Formats: sequence, structure tokens, C-alpha cells
Amino acid sequence: MFLRTFGWSFAITIAGLIAAGLLWGAEGFGIVLILSILEISLSFDNAVVNATVLKRMNPYWQKIFLTVGVLIAVFGMRLIFPLLVVGLTAHLNPATVIDLALHSDKTYEGLTYGQYLEAANPAIAAFGGVFLLMIFLDFIFEEKDYNWLAWIERPLEKVGKLEAFSTVVALVTLLLASNFFAGEHAETVLLAGVLGLVTYLSVNGLASVFEAGLEEEAEKEEEAEKTGKSIVQVGGKAAFFLFMYLEVLDASFSFDGVVGAFAISSDIFQITLGLGIGAMYIRSLTVFLVRKGTLDDYVYLEHGAHYAIGALAVILMVGIEYHIPEIVTGLIGVAFIGLALGSSILRNRREGAEGGGDGDGERELVSSGK
Repeated sequence: MFLRTFGWSFAITIAGLIAAGLLWGAEGFGIVLILSILEISLSFDNAVVNATVLKRMNPYWQKIFLTVGVLIAVFGMRLIFPLLVVGLTAHLNPATVIDLALHSDKTYEGLTYGQYLEAANPAIAAFGGVFLLMIFLDFIFEEKDYNWLAWIERPLEKVGKLEAFSTVVALVTLLLASNFFAGEHAETVLLAGVLGLVTYLSVNGLASVFEAGLEEEAEKEEEAEKTGKSIVQVGGKAAFFLFMYLEVLDASFSFDGVVGAFAISSDIFQITLGLGIGAMYIRSLTVFLVRKGTLDDYVYLEHGAHYAIGALAVILMVGIEYHIPEIVTGLIGVAFIGLALGSSILRNRREGAEGGGDGDGERELVSSGK
């Protein structure tokens, strides 16, 4: 299973590094390798969250995620999307943006492509920060089968019963960020943040609606089988919007990596190749987690990943004004994942030793009877 899932990632890594060595020499080889490692370290928590969504999709859409999704991730989110952001925020025409991107030392009105992308950081950070914050808030406020940090999660689950409370918290956070961190970019930050919120509510809401519809159709299908009737199940729509949700999520995670990559290289093709290799591993890891059933075996991994997402959302908001090194972002994500994994292993050992009991009470049974 391991080689089958990661085979393409290994092959593309080898091909990509060979191409980097041939095109840019030993220095280019090293830069692409570093960028690949940077992308993986920044997005490990992304893989865990992706897996929680991907396991709700059928094998066909999982393959779409690994094929079409990779093309969107590599060329769309890490090459074309930054070009669009620079063009929109700097009010440059597409030809000028592409020319600047292809010639890293070239300037337009005194700024290079990398500097224009850096100048777009307030809008990028606000959009991505609000989108990721909503993911974290919706998770922390919802009732869960298991609680990792029960002293935090149980009270918040009660508060989360208030309608649209996560949206209110996200809007208040956006207002505070625009007031304390945005400075002269306050209007831009507010607009980008609201767009991030609207994007999350739209994509996630549509996926939930279609998924609920498919569940109803599945129940009717089961009933029809008992009575000998046949009902055609409507498929694809729920999976499509879940797929779109994953792509926007990937974009939100890739923002800081793309901007931070210009501190390592000013060559857009080196950046795309390095981050693209990293993105391949994140997708392979996502599928591996789903097929291996890792999230079911290590029940706190999902918690750790969402706490890492919450931390990244805060870092993006603070990063509107203050630069926070990418290594800090990566280490925070790895730390949360590591702690959650360790807690899950300890829980499994305790459960095994006690014959499947509740242990010290960390597991919380929900009203559904689980």
C-alpha cells in the first residue's frame, strides 16, 4: 500500500530534482529540495484535515483528488493563483505580471514580482486566515465523539450550540486584525477577510447540502431494495463541492509557503517545482491516512491538526503586520500533530490494558450512542 500510494510522489521527486540539477546546477538542486521540505513541513496538518474530508468521498473522487487535484494544486495554487493575486492587488495587466514573473530581476515601477507578491500579503493573509479560522472554529464548537483537551473543548461545545457563533467570532477577529495589524491596509484586509468567510460558507455549505441529500437518497435506496423498487441515486455533486472545499483549503495552506519561498529563491519555476513536489507528498499522505484508517486508530490526530490550523490562522492575521518565520509555522504544526499522535498512542495502550474501557475519562460518548 505504501509504495502504491507514494509511488508517483517518489517518481516526481526524482524527476524534479534531476531536472533542477540539469537546469540550474547544484544550487538549483539544493533550492528545489529545500522548498520541497518546507512545503511538507508547513502542510502536514493539511494532510490530516484533508483526510477527514476525503474519507467521505468515494474511490473515484479520491482518484480525482490525486490526479486533477494535483494539477490544480501545483499549477493552479502555486503558479497561476499568485499571478492573479499580484495582478489584482497591484492593478497590473496579465502581460506585465507574467513578464515580471519570468524575469525575477526585472522591475515595474521599482518593484519586482516577489516584492509585489509581498505587498499583496495583507489581502492574502486576511483571506487565508479567516478561511482557516472558520475551519478551526467549526471543529472546536461542534460536538465530538472524543475530546482531546476536554477542559477546553467541552465548554466550547456548549457555547457552540449558539447559531452561527463561529461566524460571529471570525468577524470579530477580522475586525480586531484590521484595527491592530492592518494600518493603511485596513479596507483591503476587511474585504479579503469577508471574501474568505463567504468562500468558506459557500463551498462548505453547498457540500453539506448535497451530502445530506445523498444520505437521504441512500436511505431511500435501502428501503427500495426491501420493497423491490429501484431508485436512481444522484451522485457527484456532494463530492464535487467537497473537492472544491479541499482545493480552497489547500490554497489557504499554500499562501504562506508561496510568499515565504521568495526568501529562498526569486525564480518562479524553482518555487513551483519545489512546492509542487511537496504538494505531491501531502496528497499521497492524505490518501494513505484514509486507506490505512489512521484517523480511526489515532483519534486525537484530527484534533491536533485543527489546533495547528487555528494557530496558523492566528499567525496569518498577525503576519499582516509582523513577519513570522516559516520555520515557526512549520514547527507549531508538527508539535500539535506530534502531541496528538502521542496522546492517541497512550490512549490506545490504556484502552487495551483496560479491555476497551473509558480510561481516565478522556473519551466522551455523544448522544448518538457511540
